Amino acid sequence: MPISEHVGKADWKTEKHVPVIECPDKVAPDQIFDVTVMIGKEIAHPNTTAHHIRWISLYFHPEGEKFSCQVARVEFTAHGEGAQGVDTSTIYAHHKATVSMKTSKPGTLYAVSLCNIHGLWESEKRLSVG
Repeated sequence: MPISEHVGKADWKTEKHVPVIECPDKVAPDQIFDVTVMIGKEIAHPNTTAHHIRWISLYFHPEGEKFSCQVARVEFTAHGEGAQGVDTSTIYAHHKATVSMKTSKPGTLYAVSLCNIHGLWESEKRLSVG
């Protein structure tokens, strides 16, 4: 069974695990723009030692190309773990990241995230260039 059959997809407005991709719908060719990816925009996702988002990867698949390109991968490593045990630290990473990129071709952005309990989740957003 391919891994794609084990990746969750849903509307991020109703499912707290789905990555949200925020960027312009259309960009100028070869001009740098920001892409923000986050988890839990409408429904908060827990961020505790026991239940958290470990990472988000962002990919871009240019129209007409065979392969996708990984744009960025962000690891979230502070979830309240401390020397005294579970959830004893005051340090928590927030599962949101902004990266800058450019492209001369339209295509599709894909975000994949990993919840330590509920596995992989994916979303996509079409990007126009012109």
